Amino acid sequence: MFACAKRTRDLGYRYAPGDISIDGRRGKDGDVRIRLTAMNLSLVDPFVLAQDIPEALIARLRSSGSAVCLRFSRQGDLLASGTAKGAIAIFDLETNGVARKLRGHTPGRQVQSLSWSSSGRYLLSSSVDWKAILWDLQDGSRIRTVNFGAPIFIAELHPTNHLICAAALYEHQPALADLTNSKPKKTLLPTVPKRSSYEQDTLSEKQAAQDAKQFTSVALFTPSGQHIVAGTTKGWINIIEVKTSQIIHSMRLSSKAVVHLRITPSGRDLLVNANDTIIRTIKLPDLTDPKLEPDSIRLEVEHKFQDVVNRLSWNHVAFSSAGDYVMASTYMNHDVYIWERGHGSLVKILEGPKEELGAVEWHPHRPFVAATGVESGKIYLWSVNTPQRWSALAPDFAEVEENEEYIEREDEFDIQPIEELHKRRLDLEDEEVDVLTVDPAKPGQFMNEFHMPVQLDIDASDSEDEMIAIGAGQYRRKNEGADADDMEPDDDTMDDNGVNGTEEVANGSSKRRRGD
Repeated sequence: MFACAKRTRDLGYRYAPGDISIDGRRGKDGDVRIRLTAMNLSLVDPFVLAQDIPEALIARLRSSGSAVCLRFSRQGDLLASGTAKGAIAIFDLETNGVARKLRGHTPGRQVQSLSWSSSGRYLLSSSVDWKAILWDLQDGSRIRTVNFGAPIFIAELHPTNHLICAAALYEHQPALADLTNSKPKKTLLPTVPKRSSYEQDTLSEKQAAQDAKQFTSVALFTPSGQHIVAGTTKGWINIIEVKTSQIIHSMRLSSKAVVHLRITPSGRDLLVNANDTIIRTIKLPDLTDPKLEPDSIRLEVEHKFQDVVNRLSWNHVAFSSAGDYVMASTYMNHDVYIWERGHGSLVKILEGPKEELGAVEWHPHRPFVAATGVESGKIYLWSVNTPQRWSALAPDFAEVEENEEYIEREDEFDIQPIEELHKRRLDLEDEEVDVLTVDPAKPGQFMNEFHMPVQLDIDASDSEDEMIAIGAGQYRRKNEGADADDMEPDDDTMDDNGVNGTEEVANGSSKRRRGD
């Protein structure tokens, strides 16, 4: 392994191999330090470090129930998931463990959507039990609960005001809710598309009746919060002005229902998934321009993504963090398709689980993707395989691209008198360490960033990575009691580390059963 060895004073040997440099030396305090230096970074593919799309399945997470919807926090450190049983689990992406569990919706009623506030402190959840709940993650309390009087398709928080939300309702008009007071104030929003004067004059009674029958299936705010983009069950896209609650522009994309919408952080690109097996990206005008006239708005379709051979349908769609890529999960298929928007070509198909995938989300800052399994309810995570960085082991590690000749200082390895070393230690003990002063935020850092407190009495982590082997074909959770049930592995739910998937029973007890 080692190419050569050099004798150093009082410390033994210093190795200078082609792979790793091990350097032993004595510090000023008399302690012996060992330095490992990676030498062959040139052997690492530089394109791996510059990748901006995920490439491999890295983990599987399990919440207490089947996960059906996902949402990353704006900072990207937390992942919220809603289950088919009405519970919400928030995962810490540093440890893949459950940081908090929220229960407030009617048990057995599916959570339909999740929406984070810009600070990351508040979370809005909606369910088919007609309710939307605003949570304060500082202590996990419910700030507001609003009953919309109908099952909710999706509910979204205002980008800058967490006390305002918009909701698309089943067979009802969409609503804008003001949660400032204890009794929420709801304002109904229009669904009937806005037509030009010529179209109004030539509109037949049949078309007018069809317009009246459609309802809004999805609605979300633009990044400025001044407008709402809504999709209907007849394939229309409506742009609604929040201030007046009126539609300022309508466009028909398809004869099928619009099921998902996504907007880039810039607010200039719209992603539409309709039930006609076609995914569209649309260029939006600058809706914040005060000189923009509603009659001059023109929505242009930039790209159409579809599988013309297999005629695949798409379950869920999402933009990448920068909006350069479009991602979609497929109906009755276990693949995730990723297209780049420059030329509209397919660049990656993420493979991993052997089950159909439902909701998919792209991390707001990194090439990191999360998706839910339709059958098992697990959460799958894809990311980039990064090379091991030896500099992460200690602050004073130095990484070099090639071997370098080292010339030691004259007194570098001299033995220091014990009295002098003892005096230095005593001087260091007298130093006062300031642990109260908060360093100023770095330029560009989010000033109002919220960090969710650690909940110490949380149930055992729901991450499958917490499973460890205790015998041949037997597994248990880390730090679990001695009465944990033994389990047998299931090939269908085995993860990359040979860990068998398990789940908690609905009543939250410590018993486990075999993976689905």
